[in-house]
Amino acid sequence: MRAYQLPKGGAGIDALVKVERPNPKPAYRQVLVKVAACSLNFRDLGIVRGTYRMPVPDNIIPLSDGAGEVIEVGSGVERVKVGDKVAGCFFQRWPAGEASPDVHASALGGGIDGMLAEYVVLEEEGVVKIPAHLTVEEGATLPCAGVTAWHALVEHGKVIAGQTVLLQGTGGVSIFGLQLAHAMGVQVIITSSSDEKLARAKKLGANHGINYKSTPDWEKAAMDFTGGRGVDQVVEVGGAGTLTRSFGAIRVGGKISLIGGLSGPATELNPGLILARRANVQGISVGSTQMFEAMNRAIAANGIKPVIDKVFGFDEVQAAYKHMSSGAHFGKIVIRVIPSNYTIGGAAAILEK
Repeated sequence: MRAYQLPKGGAGIDALVKVERPNPKPAYRQVLVKVAACSLNFRDLGIVRGTYRMPVPDNIIPLSDGAGEVIEVGSGVERVKVGDKVAGCFFQRWPAGEASPDVHASALGGGIDGMLAEYVVLEEEGVVKIPAHLTVEEGATLPCAGVTAWHALVEHGKVIAGQTVLLQGTGGVSIFGLQLAHAMGVQVIITSSSDEKLARAKKLGANHGINYKSTPDWEKAAMDFTGGRGVDQVVEVGGAGTLTRSFGAIRVGGKISLIGGLSGPATELNPGLILARRANVQGISVGSTQMFEAMNRAIAANGIKPVIDKVFGFDEVQAAYKHMSSGAHFGKIVIRVIPSNYTIGGAAAILEK
């Protein structure tokens, strides 16, 4: 089978190489998936750049996010069947409840080989069925960014209609957060350095946009929008350049879901900021299979369609990474692994745009 591998973490985008590997076979309670599409996350850039916080094995197949068709099942498999349209779970061994201490060892494209291949073997508890109204390309955007946004807003934030959340930027997590929050009747403030992107976010349901270039004290603008009360939750993806401002934006007793470090890791945290706001700060690391399935039910019930910025072919992987590195994207970047006319599960239109 065709696959991409990275000789060594930190080797750079140009080091990604297409290789031939043996076709895998599913064992007990495993499934074989013919991958139709994958999507990129900021984590994937960190791995090729050598800035990701976790070490990765040499010659790893990258990418946590991908979707396709189950074409073979091992013995004991009951959750899915041949022909099902599925996405892989970021963590292959976090079915529900609290994550085990070694859960990161089962992270696709990090602890173990990922989805950027024609065929992958996944654990039975490490796949979920894609909502019926989504294409496989759209389904491929869900595992990391979508589940992370759901974990932050619903599992940690426990948001309810009428509350206000602040989302940073217009990458995958923030756009999923916007769509989910809007569906739940939650007001959304979103930041960006682009007025054009803010206008697009408003069309998706954002109530207020803040250009952090023209309004660097965006926490004050958020406070003003809420009448001086502060937002109920910030989904914090910035890190070093934004965390202090996030504390300035939340209400007393508000929550910060700490997800990433797009502007660099927040190496220092002043406890006084937490005390002053009586803040609840929670680190978020994607989520479990159970969270993924709960999110999919909400996506299906509300007819949510993931926002795809651009689709690249399997021979354009390096270009896809470079597009993400440019920061020009709005929503998710997808890599199509199979030709667009391939039929999944007998439905010829599934990959149509």
